[in-house]
Order: sequence, then C-alpha cells, then structure tokens
Amino acid sequence: MPCSLPEFSLPLITIFFLVFGASNVANTIVPPSSTFRYVNEGEFGEYSVEYLADDRPLLTYLFPFQLCFYNTTSNAFTLALRMGSPRSESIMRWVWEANRGRPVRENATPTFGSDGNLVLADADGTVARPLPTRVFRNGNLVLYDKKGKFIWQSFEHPTDTLLVGQTLRPNVQTSLLAACLLPMAPKDLTALSDEFGNGQGSLANLKFYCKPETEQAYTYELGFTFDMKGSTSSGTYVFSRPKYNSTYSLLRVEPDGNLKIYTFNENVDWGAWETTFKLFDGDDHESLCNLPKKCGSLGICDDNQCVACPKLKGLTGWSQSCAPPALSPCKSAANVGYYKVVGVEHFTSKYTEGDGPMKLNDCKVKCSNDCGCLGSFYREESSKCLLVPELGTLVKVTKLAHVAYIKMPK
Repeated sequence: MPCSLPEFSLPLITIFFLVFGASNVANTIVPPSSTFRYVNEGEFGEYSVEYLADDRPLLTYLFPFQLCFYNTTSNAFTLALRMGSPRSESIMRWVWEANRGRPVRENATPTFGSDGNLVLADADGTVARPLPTRVFRNGNLVLYDKKGKFIWQSFEHPTDTLLVGQTLRPNVQTSLLAACLLPMAPKDLTALSDEFGNGQGSLANLKFYCKPETEQAYTYELGFTFDMKGSTSSGTYVFSRPKYNSTYSLLRVEPDGNLKIYTFNENVDWGAWETTFKLFDGDDHESLCNLPKKCGSLGICDDNQCVACPKLKGLTGWSQSCAPPALSPCKSAANVGYYKVVGVEHFTSKYTEGDGPMKLNDCKVKCSNDCGCLGSFYREESSKCLLVPELGTLVKVTKLAHVAYIKMPK
C-alpha cells in the first residue's frame, strides 16, 4: 500500500452507554432487559462482505449500519462497522474498525452490563478494547462518560474511509487518510491556499459533504478550511454529481492508492452499491500512471500502461517481479550508490517538487544519509530534490532534465 495504516487506538477509559436514547446517564442503572453479552461463536452470516471475509453480526443495528465480528484469517477477529442492507443482494462494506491490528479470538465477548459499561474482552478474559457506545444514522459511533458528556467519536478517528459529514484534520496521526488523502487531493493544496487563503493560510481541515444541488441531482464536495492567522477562509471542490439521493456514501483510499466514492442506494433491491467517483480513472480525471501501485513496487508508466522496468543496466520489459534493489542494513552512507533513470517523475511529483534549490550531489548525500530514502528525484532546471521512502510507479515525461536516482548497494 502507498501508506501504512497504524494500529487504531481507543482511549483507555471507562465507557458508559446511553441506552436506546436515554438522555441522562449520570446515575443510570441499566434494566436487565437492556443488557447483553454477545459471544463470538456459531455460524457465520450468509451475506457477501468485503475482503471475502466471514462475519458474525451483533444485535446493534441502525440502518444501514451494523456492528459485526469478521475475519480473513482463522481465529483472528476484528470488531467493525458494516454498511449495507441484506435485502439489496449486494456486498456489505466495512467503514470503521475498533481493534485493527489487535484481533480477538473465538469466544471473545462484547458485554453491556447493568452499570452501563461496554467492553470487548478476548476469550481468556483480557480486555482488548473499551467500545463505542452508540451508533448514529450517519455511521458515527459515540462515547459518553457517566455524566452523559460526549468524550469520543469514531468520526474523529477515520481509518481508510470518510463517511458523509466526516471531517479529516491534517494532524490526525492515526489516520491512513491523513497520510494519503491530503497529498492526493484533486487539486494542488498550494493552489487552493493561493485561491482561498491568499497564500498565507495553513490547511485546518477537509470535510466530505453530500447535499442536494437541484431537484434531480446531488453533489459530492470536499470542503476545506484554511487558518489565516486569526481568521479563516474556506471553499469547496466538487467531485461529481450523482442523479439520486447519495447521502449513504463513503470516500475511501483504496489499497492501490486510488480515491473512490461508493454510494449505497437504499431504493433498489439489487446491486445497491455504485462507484460514483474515481480520482484515477485514466480518462476524465487523473492518469492511472499517478496511482502509487499501478506498476507495483517499481515500474515506468506511460499512457496508463506499465511499459518498462528500470534496472542498473537499462530498461527491460515490465512485470510484477520488477522491484528496487535489495539494500543492506543501513549503517553508513558510504555503503550505497545510485543508478540513473532519465525522463521520469515520482507519482507524488504532481503535488510537490521537493526541497531546494540544491546541487545534485547534495541531493544524493541527503538521500544516502536517510535510511528511509529509497531514491531521489532531481529537476535540473529548478535544482529541486525530492526524496522518497517508496518508489512504486515512475511516470514517464518528455523532460529529460527530470531524473531519478535509485538507491542501490555500492
């Protein structure tokens, strides 16, 4: 994947549940009829879900969202929020996960007791995670303390997905979207800053909207706000205009780096999910050559096709086996060298030229001294240097002054 997804972490606090719309939980005693203890066991669900997973739905459900256990590896379960409807005869999609990177086993138990505590415990009794306590109609899971005060919401901790109305903030460190979506936004954020922030503001947040634009059409928008040293400036960017109510939509960064919007149409009985936007489509929007993993871990892309594998002795035909040189453990800059690839740019070069101006040798030295750098991209006309922690797709360009230097053992 173009960006790694860190393990999701919830605050280790006591969680109290606001049962079925109760308005005050400061001294709430949950009636026995409203408590439950669900054991992760038994038959799997019969409906199709993403990742070819097996899943077990829990009782917690608010159309079109439902909490489930799912697994893709035997006896390693994730508690996640599923979106879709069984009657639509279409796939269910995962929009949020509670214990990503920390799976539980068969017989794990989410328990909601008379004191209002909702806890996920593994089969041996180990508490894996305290859990969100209320699902809203927009897919937001919310926690309250024993006084009924809001203290946490899943909308502030996205993984690879934004639901309609959800905001992404650049300083969210646990978010794949924060790492991947911001530099891949559909317009250069520098240009947005110039247009809406007079070149002086810093990006404060991005928010995914879907709202009626006419009686026949809705619009997907990415709203953004810039901090302007005491004031704010804002604007929107329109992704697309679906022809029906599309408020049940999700914006997702895919494993290959593409940015897509999926829409669930609750008014149809079959094929309810539709892909209503793709950023990299090779046609109306972005070239497929800007997909980070279009050509695997290394490859040159031209006209939406992988055309060559850049090696030390020159270009060869591209295949899935094309990969960067294996590097020795990083000990000294003296142990590395480079080979040159002319007329290419990194897939991120559309959004940044790198640092500089600086001399070519200084650019190489900077990469050599950085154990995480796999290569440098140098623009001779501007003397700009871009260091990359991942090579992936190299985009072929006509400018021979744009050169890649692939790190290799000396």
